[in-house]
Amino acid sequence: MCPSPVVDNAQRGFVIPIGGAEDKLTGAAVLQRFVDLCGGNRAHIVVIPTASRLKDTGDVYTRVFNDLGAGTATSLTMNTREDAARADNIDALEQATGVFITGGNQLRLSTILGGTGVFQRLRKLNARGVHIAGTSAGAAIMPEHMIAGGKKGLLPRQNGVKLAPGLGLTNAMIIDQHFSQRSRLGRLLTAVSYNPFLLGVGLDEDTGVFIGPDDVLQVIGSGGITIVDAGELSYSSMDSAERGDALTMIGLKMHFLADGGRYDLQKRSAFPPSD
Repeated sequence: MCPSPVVDNAQRGFVIPIGGAEDKLTGAAVLQRFVDLCGGNRAHIVVIPTASRLKDTGDVYTRVFNDLGAGTATSLTMNTREDAARADNIDALEQATGVFITGGNQLRLSTILGGTGVFQRLRKLNARGVHIAGTSAGAAIMPEHMIAGGKKGLLPRQNGVKLAPGLGLTNAMIIDQHFSQRSRLGRLLTAVSYNPFLLGVGLDEDTGVFIGPDDVLQVIGSGGITIVDAGELSYSSMDSAERGDALTMIGLKMHFLADGGRYDLQKRSAFPPSD
């Protein structure tokens, strides 16, 4: 699934995956940047709390965005596929300058929203300039391919990750979250071994990447991101490995970027924070 095409000389909106557990109180650098990008006191942010089973998740984020200076923030309750197909929920997205997808369970997100009118509208809105952010499960679902689960640890293994279809806002990367905190390097490496075309991006908690329409991302937050580039992979044992085997992968390139670091997705080049 490729991103929706940009039409009528529009500029694609930012795609902003966040690693989860983002600061909501003291500084809130990631969320504040999102609010400012969406228009500050003119922003209209729509929260999609579907991934969470907690009834107050949507209200928590609308209060946070209002406290951070957003013009308006509303939450859409969608707990069934029928909800995600309702015309009023789809139309409610049309007023948004930004959409925020909360954390929870990414399979709950994909099974309730996948293929519905809401999912399709999100892709079209991003192509028209609406910024879309997601934290934790909301970050995992953003690419074409979504990490749905897997084993913790540093070692890539033949059965180390479970994949499912994602939202398709980008087809250049695959994303994992709570990355350093939950030791998820092994499952990201395994995911990249399935298709070395994809960049693997591991997001630490309280850390987001702001991917602009120029396909350059910038890191914001108190942690960092890990980028796995298998574009020059010379050997992988994935095709011959037995279930549970450790993998051999030769020729990987890795980067670790903290706040302010940048990465060009087209050139596959990393840059330090600029002055």
